[in-house]
Amino acid sequence: MNFIPLGFWWQITEKMVKGVAVLAGPDVKGTIFFSQEGDGPTTVTGSISGLKPGLHGFHVHALGDTTNGCMSTGPHFNPAGKEHGAPEDENRHAGDLGNVTAGEDGVVNVNITDSQIPLTGPHSIIGRAVVVHADPDDLGKGGHELSKSTGNAGGRVACGIIGLQG
Repeated sequence: MNFIPLGFWWQITEKMVKGVAVLAGPDVKGTIFFSQEGDGPTTVTGSISGLKPGLHGFHVHALGDTTNGCMSTGPHFNPAGKEHGAPEDENRHAGDLGNVTAGEDGVVNVNITDSQIPLTGPHSIIGRAVVVHADPDDLGKGGHELSKSTGNAGGRVACGIIGLQG
C-alpha cells in the first residue's frame, strides 16, 4: 500500500500486480493474463485456441517446471491440503479454477475472478504454471477415483509458467 500526500490529507493507493502465462502445447496455444489490486481477488483473462469444442479443466499447478512438458508442472496448487472441488466450493484446491468452454472454432475467451490465487504473499502463484486439460473437470463430484484429486480432467494439452508482467 502506498501513501500519497495530498495537502493535509493522505490518499491510500493499492498496488496493482500483473502476471502473464504463455500457453503452449502440441496443438493448443494461448496467453493468460493475471491482475490483482492490493489484497483483492485475482482476475484471470485471455484467450486459448486449438481446443476441441466443449469444456476443459483449467487449473493452476504447483510447479513452474516444464522440463518434461506439462507433466512436470506437478499437481494442482493446494497450499491448504484440501480435496479437489469447484471454484465456488469451500473445500477445494486453491488452483481449482473449474472449466473453460471452447466454442465450435476451438477458441476460449477466459474471464475468471478468484480469491485463492494471489500474485503476492506466501501463497503467490507467480512462478507456478497454468494448465489446460483435454477433458471437462468433474469438479470433484464425478465419482471417478481421480475426482477428488484432479477432477478427472484428462491429459494436459497446454501449459505455461506464470511470470510477473510489467
